[in-house]
Amino acid sequence: MINYSRLIYKLKRNLSTFSNKITKNLTKPKSKFFFQVLYGLLENQTVLLSEISRALKEKISLKKTIDRLSRNLKNFDNQDEIKENYINAIESFIDDDTIFCCDKSDIVKPASKELELLDRVRDGSTGKIEDGYDTFEVAALTSKHEMPVSVYSHIYSTLEKDFKSQNIETLKGLDFVKKHFGNRGIYTADRWYDNNFFFKEFTKENAERKFVIRAKMNRNVIYKNKSMNILDVANLYKGKYVTYFKDKHGKSKKVKFSYAKIKLPVIPDKQLTLVIVRGLGKKPMLLISNLKPESKKLTEVILRVYIKRWKVEEYFRFKKQQFDLENIRVRSLNSIRTMDLILTILIGFIAMLSEKRNTTKLSLWISKLAKRIYDIPNFDYYAIADGIFEILKKSHSGIKSFLNSNIKFKRSQQPNLFSLQQC
Repeated sequence: MINYSRLIYKLKRNLSTFSNKITKNLTKPKSKFFFQVLYGLLENQTVLLSEISRALKEKISLKKTIDRLSRNLKNFDNQDEIKENYINAIESFIDDDTIFCCDKSDIVKPASKELELLDRVRDGSTGKIEDGYDTFEVAALTSKHEMPVSVYSHIYSTLEKDFKSQNIETLKGLDFVKKHFGNRGIYTADRWYDNNFFFKEFTKENAERKFVIRAKMNRNVIYKNKSMNILDVANLYKGKYVTYFKDKHGKSKKVKFSYAKIKLPVIPDKQLTLVIVRGLGKKPMLLISNLKPESKKLTEVILRVYIKRWKVEEYFRFKKQQFDLENIRVRSLNSIRTMDLILTILIGFIAMLSEKRNTTKLSLWISKLAKRIYDIPNFDYYAIADGIFEILKKSHSGIKSFLNSNIKFKRSQQPNLFSLQQC
């Protein structure tokens, strides 16, 4: 027999502990607000304030709860403190082999006309130009199961007064990661980042970052002291090495790959590596990196670093679909950014549960209650979220009792999220 009361208590307690770490040094009202939204998102898995408010089960009118949360979202001005505390909480996941997946995405709001600084963006799903906002996010793959956990997320509009360019917005995120993690990790990005601006930034003197960027077919490179189209260089290599890997659908793929030493006309003094990959499409996949392989093993590292970035695409899909992010119904840009920040941090909480998968009683029950027909997939965030939903929908109370003790929490007496093996 399932003891739902105990599971509910453990989940709420772990979330309370996590929230307390993230909101330390904030005022009690702001800490309370953060925890309430965090819990409401987790229980009802939607960004709608009405559903978040219902999850709290307060003994006041629903409208009053919605108005309070809406007001706090709009006026919240502690994003920087929250980000710092969050980075401290997830820093143990980051090492020299961490893969930082950089990606530009969007939040599309075609039916909204009253949102602040509503922009025109390209919908990544349809390719159409719609009303909405652009986003830039960097997600790190965790050390054990290589699951994405966001280390930077920012929503912006080109209509903002201090907006300069999308490249500058991206650079802000890259600099944030560099500031907190130094030279650790390898950055990987798709063809949108095949841009001289980024190559210069990644190879700056005394600030060089390890990177793997997928190249566009129209790029020119310097090969054996000659300027050539990158595809012409690729056609000189038919695939010296062979490897197998599973794609995001779990299908085994056979690929051939080779590498060549190149330079870029914009930075002719920097030696780079071009990896040519065949077997993933009609045309070869071309990867440019400042890693310098001299063997099959090291060349394969560059290939696998890029292949793993599919997980960040799945991360965006999970963030949007599981929590209905694009259905957000608040008007101010600060409200949207605050909700995105809290949701990003909640997914960090889910990532921590993923790292503990099948090693604690709580994680085992979450997996079991996810009710998957087949085994839990490699990208298990959906299963974790569904399992948590099945547990919390049995809850008949909110989190009032945890709010009263959240600030006075005694770490020595109650196990926390970082010691889930005790639960």
